[in-house]
Amino acid sequence: VQLQASGGGLVQPGGSLRLSCVASGSNFSNAVMGWYCQAPGKQRELVAVIRSDGRIHLADSVKGRFTVSRDNDKNTVALQMNNLKPEDTAVYYCYVLVDNRPYSGQGTLVTVSS
Repeated sequence: VQLQASGGGLVQPGGSLRLSCVASGSNFSNAVMGWYCQAPGKQRELVAVIRSDGRIHLADSVKGRFTVSRDNDKNTVALQMNNLKPEDTAVYYCYVLVDNRPYSGQGTLVTVSS
């Protein structure tokens, strides 16, 4: 399983970014997909999860600002990040859970700063 995330960058507070992740190497139609982040000096934090049936879980800190979506035909998962705050600064990783086994790829850095 390989995951390739993209879309990070530098954005001002209040701005938006869209992260995308392409998964390959397995059948992901029944897989849980999502995103977690890790800020410097902090523990890893789950940001968003989307199940194969479309059910979504978002961390309380991002509810109302972030949305997660998936395209099962393209094996992609996306994270739309709106109204970004400096505390959102972190490396964001996409992950999949296939047959109860987790996989994640290289992260993409999101920096929120004026």
